[in-house]
Amino acid sequence: MINYKNKIFKPVANSVNGEVDTGMHFLYQQQGNVLTSEYTGVNIIKGHLIALVGHDGTLDMRYHQVNKQGEIMTGTCKSTPEILPNGKIRLHEQWQWTSGDLSKGYSIMEEV
Repeated sequence: MINYKNKIFKPVANSVNGEVDTGMHFLYQQQGNVLTSEYTGVNIIKGHLIALVGHDGTLDMRYHQVNKQGEIMTGTCKSTPEILPNGKIRLHEQWQWTSGDLSKGYSIMEEV
């Protein structure tokens, strides 16, 4: 299992229907197989995520956030890790809103 504790990730790509921006940073905390993070951004006043870390390092995630429009947005995300040549982690994320328009999207996060 990959240990994500104290690793910082930044978005490098996101679908147009997402609210995450490339200036954001996510500091991951992990205890056992439970991962958490708090975040803010240009479009997000406050957000939280929680995930279960699989034996292969995959993340089964749920998130909720309040956007700049004052809406509570929720969603699910499946993240698949890729170990880069420099040893850093790239996460390939398939996500879906469970609020709003229920649309799906794709993001890439990279360890800083």
